[in-house]
Amino acid sequence: MFTIMVFLFNGFRQPFIIFGAIPLILIGVVLGLMLANMSLSFLAIIGILSLVGMLAKNSIVLLDQVASDFASGKDRYQAIVDTGVSRLRPVAMSAVTTVLGMIPLIWDSMFGSMAVTIMGGLTVSTVLTMIFIPVMTAIAYGVPSPEKK
Repeated sequence: MFTIMVFLFNGFRQPFIIFGAIPLILIGVVLGLMLANMSLSFLAIIGILSLVGMLAKNSIVLLDQVASDFASGKDRYQAIVDTGVSRLRPVAMSAVTTVLGMIPLIWDSMFGSMAVTIMGGLTVSTVLTMIFIPVMTAIAYGVPSPEKK
């Protein structure tokens, strides 16, 4: 997956930003499993693997828009802020529909831990990713914050 992203972005900066966000999934997974009083089962691990793909997709959407704004000559700080604001709705709607779609599986004896894993991990990682990716992008590209007047 990392190699494909390197070829997709023609560099290492964006893949490192994306893969730096992946541990954020574990915060939501652990919280979700603890709140539901469930254990980390094989299907929960499958849920974690699917979360990696969802998080990577959301991060690629953000970074691709930032890259196209950078290429168009837009101010780098403003490009990062505008991308975060404009992509928040589609990323959040995608996460909400997935989380709502998992609700019927919570009470299933076989797929319950997977549903809780996906719901908790996606909810928390979406919120944290919408903060983490823009901040890490600004750091990776050396974008200074604007002077306050």
